[in-house]
Amino acid sequence: MAGESSRTAPRVAVLMGGPSSEREVSLSSGRECAIALRGEGFDVIEVDAGQDLPEQLRVVAPDVVFNALHGRWGEDGCVQGLLEWLRLPYTHSGVLASALAMDKQRSKEAYRSAGLPVVESRLACKAEVSARHVIAPPYVVKPNNEGSSVGIHIVHEAANTPPQLGAEMPEIVMVETYAPGRELTTTVMGDRALTVTDILTDGWYDYHAKYAQGGSRHVVPADLPGEIFEACLDFALRAHDALGCRGVSRTDFRWDDSRGLDGLILLETNTQPGMTPTSLAPEQAAQCGISFGQLCRWLVEDASCDR
Repeated sequence: MAGESSRTAPRVAVLMGGPSSEREVSLSSGRECAIALRGEGFDVIEVDAGQDLPEQLRVVAPDVVFNALHGRWGEDGCVQGLLEWLRLPYTHSGVLASALAMDKQRSKEAYRSAGLPVVESRLACKAEVSARHVIAPPYVVKPNNEGSSVGIHIVHEAANTPPQLGAEMPEIVMVETYAPGRELTTTVMGDRALTVTDILTDGWYDYHAKYAQGGSRHVVPADLPGEIFEACLDFALRAHDALGCRGVSRTDFRWDDSRGLDGLILLETNTQPGMTPTSLAPEQAAQCGISFGQLCRWLVEDASCDR
């Protein structure tokens, strides 16, 4: 690896920030990971990833890249492709899995092929969605390639008119049947599904609920019937494999407890989940006896390229 012979500790470039709508979340993740990796003995350089990223990486000459970017560009295969071209080992999923997971409609197709339960969905033009109900309410409208619940519109069963989508929404959006129930999530670390978290909020688990202080409460491990708990672990690992993920991923579910196992629906898989010590994936790792520093170290040691 580049420059390893001249250093006693491996140099890790932590990519953070970037141009996406999730920039602030990424900066928080990146700073926390940098602190943890220094505590694990790595030589850490923090890199705010911009258009000059290739030159920044040539100057830093890292042995490994820790990808703490979130959202488009950093999470959708673009940066992964650049790192492959530079022949730099990097954390989390590779080019194809990253692109596939970020494309919500295509990832649903992969889930269906793997026999995983998802709701019906379709892609539609923004103008069409604003003009009429393209599917029967209740339904959800969201960007097809954003994360962190950015741009979510919920159309309730009693809605007489379709949602009026603003300029912030892309021209093509996903419309999917609303899945009622509890918000559950499971982290996969390598070939192991860790545990299940029950996310409690006063309303929809939107961007504010995810990141604002007191926006949500996490019950981990979730208090669920054994059948549902085990199904979450099984489905998350199968989703991780169906998309071709590596490293850490997190799969989100909704569970309608009035319908038993039939009420468990897979929503999406996040290939670069939030990485602060109190984020969902590190919180689950801690529940399994894996400290935040150990999790970050494992990701660095798992890093690779040319996948």
